[in-house]
Amino acid sequence: MKKVVFITFIFFTYISNAQTGVIKGTIVDKQSETPLVGATIELLNSEVPNGVVTDIDGYFILENVPVGRQSIRVSYIGFESITLPNIVVTSGKDAVINLSLIEAFDQLDEVILTNDNAKAKAINELTSVSARQFGVEEVTRFSGGRSDVGRLAANFAGVSAPDDSRNDIVVRGNSPVGLLWRLEGVPIPSPNHYSTLGTTGGPVSALNPNLLKNSDFITSAFPAEYGNAIGGVFDLGFRKGNLDDYEFTGQAGIFTGLEAMAEGPLGKNKGSFLIAGRYSLVGILGIGAGGTSAAPNYSDISFNVDFGKGKLGNFSLFGIIGFSDIEFLGDDIDEDDLFAAEDENSFVDSGFGVVGLKHQINIGKNSFLRTIVSGSYSINDFIADRFIDKDTPQERIIRYTESENSESRLTFSTLFNSKLSNKATLRTGILVESFQIESLERDRTEQPDDDGDGDPDLFTFTDIDENLNIIQPYIQGKLRVTEKLTVNAGVHGQYSTLNEQFVIEPRAGLSYKAGRNHSFSFGYGLHHQPVSLPLLFLNEEINGQLEQTNLELDFVRSNHYVLGYDVRIGSGWRSKLEVYYQEIDNAAVESFPSSYSSLTEGADFGFQNDRVSLVNEGTGFNQGIEFTLEKFFTQGYYGLLTTSLFESKYEGSDGIERNTPFNNGYVLNLLAGKEFKVGKAGKNVISLDTRVTLAGGRYFTPVDLEASQQAGFEILREDLAFSDQADDYFRWDVKLGYKINSRSKKTSHQFYVDLQNVTANENVFTRRFNRLTNQVDQVDQIGFFPDFGYKFQF
Repeated sequence: MKKVVFITFIFFTYISNAQTGVIKGTIVDKQSETPLVGATIELLNSEVPNGVVTDIDGYFILENVPVGRQSIRVSYIGFESITLPNIVVTSGKDAVINLSLIEAFDQLDEVILTNDNAKAKAINELTSVSARQFGVEEVTRFSGGRSDVGRLAANFAGVSAPDDSRNDIVVRGNSPVGLLWRLEGVPIPSPNHYSTLGTTGGPVSALNPNLLKNSDFITSAFPAEYGNAIGGVFDLGFRKGNLDDYEFTGQAGIFTGLEAMAEGPLGKNKGSFLIAGRYSLVGILGIGAGGTSAAPNYSDISFNVDFGKGKLGNFSLFGIIGFSDIEFLGDDIDEDDLFAAEDENSFVDSGFGVVGLKHQINIGKNSFLRTIVSGSYSINDFIADRFIDKDTPQERIIRYTESENSESRLTFSTLFNSKLSNKATLRTGILVESFQIESLERDRTEQPDDDGDGDPDLFTFTDIDENLNIIQPYIQGKLRVTEKLTVNAGVHGQYSTLNEQFVIEPRAGLSYKAGRNHSFSFGYGLHHQPVSLPLLFLNEEINGQLEQTNLELDFVRSNHYVLGYDVRIGSGWRSKLEVYYQEIDNAAVESFPSSYSSLTEGADFGFQNDRVSLVNEGTGFNQGIEFTLEKFFTQGYYGLLTTSLFESKYEGSDGIERNTPFNNGYVLNLLAGKEFKVGKAGKNVISLDTRVTLAGGRYFTPVDLEASQQAGFEILREDLAFSDQADDYFRWDVKLGYKINSRSKKTSHQFYVDLQNVTANENVFTRRFNRLTNQVDQVDQIGFFPDFGYKFQF
C-alpha cells in the first residue's frame, strides 16, 4: 500500500507543470457601491508587466497569471489605492476578487497609496469595533475546522467553543442563543443540520463554504442595521458564479460529504449561476462520526442565481435547503455515546431552508436601494422510546419523549444607502419578520404517576400554533470628520407583537488613526433580544388548566462598551488589543428565590421545560480583554495567536452572583501554516497547517447523587449551580495538504488529511447521572479523529 501511495505521489508530481490562471472581479466605490470605470489593476512581482483596467461595469479580467499566491494593486484617480496580497491562483478555477475603494479625503489629484490587508477591516463600512472579515480560503485552510464557518470563528479573539460535538459559538461569555445569523442581508434560523428550536448551533454545518464570499463576524457593539441579538453577528453572503466560463467542482470529505458544484454565465446581461449539492459520506458508508456510533444522514443544496443588470435593476435568487436524520438504537449504542443512551431508541429528523429574492437598483450616481424578500423554515422532530426493565423477562418499551418543532418566517428587508460626499454616508432601512411557530413537547421526565399505570405521566409542556411579528427600523451614518477621525452613529428600533414592546437602541463608534501604523477605536451599543421561544411558550398547569405564563416577558437588555487599539508592527504583521464590558439586565428568572436564569440556557440541544411564571429581574455581566497577533499569509507562511481573558457572571432571583456555564475564564489559540512549492516548475504545493487550543473548562452544576438514585433520574444541586469547573480543554490539530495544478488543462487537484486531537486528549464533555448504573459518569469528548478530503476543479 505504501508503494502505491508513493508511486501515485511521484506520478502526479511529474505530470504537473506550470499553467497560468486568471484573476477577475469587480471594483466599486465602497460608499455608494457604484462601479469604478477605468480603475487600474496591476499584477505585482511579475517578470512581465501585466495590468488591465475595469470596464463600464467595473469588471476586469487579468489573464496569464502564474499559479500560486499572487498580489495585485488596484488604483483609481481620487481614491485610496489597495494592495491585495495572498490571492490563491490555481489552474482549475478562476480567482474572483471583488474590492471596494474609498474616496480620498481631500479629493487629491494624485493617488494615495495604502498597503492594506482586507481581513483587518470589516466589509460593512459602518462597523467601527470588534469585527473581522473572513473568506472561504480561511475556512478550508485551518486545521480542525471541518470546513465549518462556526468552527472558524472559534479561532478569533473573544470566541469560546470548546465542544467537539457542536459548533455553538460563545461570544465574550454570552450564551450561543445571543448570536444572529444573516445571509444576504436577512436573518435566518440556525444554518446547521440537527439544530433545534431556539438554538444557533449544531453538529454539522449546512453552510457550504465553497459558495461564500468574504463575510463579516462581529462580536460587540453592532452597527444600527443589526438587531435582535446580544452576543454576536455572522453576516454572510454568497458569491456570484463565474461570469465568463463554466466551472465545476467535485469534492469528498468525512464531514463535508460528497459534493458537486457548477457555475457559469447566465443570459445576456452578465448574469451567472452557482449551485452545489452535498450528501453525507459517513451516511453512505454507514459509520458513526462526531461522538456517536450511529450513522448520520444529511444533505443540502445551495444556490445563487444572478440575473444580471437590467432596466429595473439587478435581481438575484439565493437559497439553502437541507435535511438530516439519525437513529440511535439502544442495543447499538456505546455507554460513552455523546448523544444517546443504552436503554432508549431515539429518532431525529430535522430540516433547514431559506430562499430569497434580492433586488438592487441605483438611484442617481451615489445611492442605491436594496430590497430582499425571503422565506425560511427550521424543523426538528425527536422521538424517544425507553426500555423498562431492559434485558429482563419483564422488558417492555414505552413512548417517553415526543418533540415536534417547526419555525417558519417571512422576511422583508429594504435598505437605502446614499453617499452624501466623500466624507459622509447615510443608510436607513426596515426589517420585518413574520414568524409562525408550531411546537409540541411531551415528556415523562420528572413527572408523577397520577394515572396509576406504573409509569410517569406523559405531560404536554407545549402545544402551540402561534404567530408573532418583529419589526426593526434603523438609521445610521458615517462621517469622516478628519482624515484621521471617523465617526459611525445610528439608532435601531425593535418591536414585537407578542408582548407589544418597543425599544430604541442608540449605537455609536469611532476610530482614530494616531499614525500610519496605529489606530484607536471605541464602540457603544444598546441591544435587545426576546427570551428564547422554547421558554416563552411553556405550559404551566394552573387549577387544572394549561396556561402559557411566560408570554409577557420583556426583551433581555444589554449595554456594550468596547475600547480597542490596533497596530501594524511590520510588513504583513498586525496586532490588536480590545477591552470590553457588557452589562445585561431584564433576564428571565423565577419569581421565587432560585439560581435559575435564562442567561444560562443554550449550552445544549434543548431548553429546560419546567421554568414557568418567569419574571424580568435577572442580571449579568461579561468583561474581558482580548489580544490578537497575526502574520498574514506572505512569504509562504502565516501565523495567528489569539487569547482572551474574561469573566462571565449572572444573578438569579436569589441575588447570588454565580458563574455562567460559559465562563471558561481564558481561551488561547495558536495557528500556523507553511506552504512548500514542489514539482518541475515549483507550482504545485504541499501545505502544513497546525492549531493548538487551550481553554478553561466550563462550569457545571453538580449532580445530587443520593436524590437521583432515589428518583431514578438526574437531579442537580441547584443551590450549587455552576459551582464546579471541568478540567482545562486542550486540543492539537495537524493538517497536511497537496495541491496539483494541471500541466495542460484547466484542472486542479487537492488532497488533505486533517488529524484532529492528535494527542487523543480526554477533554470532558459532561458529567451525568447514569440511570442504569445509578452512578455519575464522566463522558469525554471526541478523541483522536482523522478527517480527509479530495477536491477536483475543472
